[in-house]
Amino acid sequence: MSQKDTHAPWRKKNDQSYFGYKNHISIDVEYAFIRRYQVTDASVHDSQVLGALLDEQNQGEEVWAHSAVRCESIEWILQILQFLSHTHERAYGNHPLTAKQKEDNRELSQVRAQVEHVFGHWVNEMGGKLMGSIGKE
Repeated sequence: MSQKDTHAPWRKKNDQSYFGYKNHISIDVEYAFIRRYQVTDASVHDSQVLGALLDEQNQGEEVWAHSAVRCESIEWILQILQFLSHTHERAYGNHPLTAKQKEDNRELSQVRAQVEHVFGHWVNEMGGKLMGSIGKE
């Protein structure tokens, strides 16, 4: 008898369907230590978890995020909370990124790559990309 996880609905992104969960993490930039994390189903947008990942106890006051979380309201909230935002710029429709925005994104990626290294370690060293389970718990 097969079991179905009813807590992880399907999500479609760029004409590709995903089922399961996503990991969201906040790390210490210097040591790549995971300070906070959230596990959500695949249908949850990354911007919806940003608040849970912000760590007021962290000595760093900078937020390095990818373009999926960039919007005026999030930038405004980060400013109120006194975080310095280093969020990637993104292109919209017929408005491609300028050469300056592309260069800025490349510089931001050098720091953001440390987060991707944590995920890469899970996949390469711990076999962690796929895990069979029912529910998040």
